[in-house]
Amino acid sequence: MADAARANAALIERFYSAFARRDVETMLSCYRPDVVFCDPVFGTLSGPQARAMWRMLNARAVDLAVEFGEVAATGGGGSAHWEARYTYTATGRPVHNRIDASFEFRDGSIARHVDRFSLWRWAAMALGSQGALLGWLPPVRSAIRARAAKALAAYMAANS
Repeated sequence: MADAARANAALIERFYSAFARRDVETMLSCYRPDVVFCDPVFGTLSGPQARAMWRMLNARAVDLAVEFGEVAATGGGGSAHWEARYTYTATGRPVHNRIDASFEFRDGSIARHVDRFSLWRWAAMALGSQGALLGWLPPVRSAIRARAAKALAAYMAANS
């Protein structure tokens, strides 16, 4: 493995090890200032929004447990599989989300981070039978995203 690939794999491991410890500042030190983050719930966030999202999630999670593995990296990109177990605070329901992440690196930091998971499966766990039955519908997906955007905007306003 080339030096850049080793360094990028170590960066992914540092990010998720910090996440597992709920050390959000170490997580965010792995990101470039102009990082772009994307996932099925929050959509695309950049820079300050991405940072605020991780701070918000870490602050709200009472019982978050994070595990990761399958870390792979090259000089320019990388990937990992991670799993999060937590209680979704809006409903009190347990969630076990399985996520595949991909990364792009620039100048020794994460420039782009994309998390992929089934929003329908997440909705079934987080929202219960309503999510299981309707979580695949575009209006329900839009409502989930709108709720996440509203929560992030409120968090950013309260913590700016």
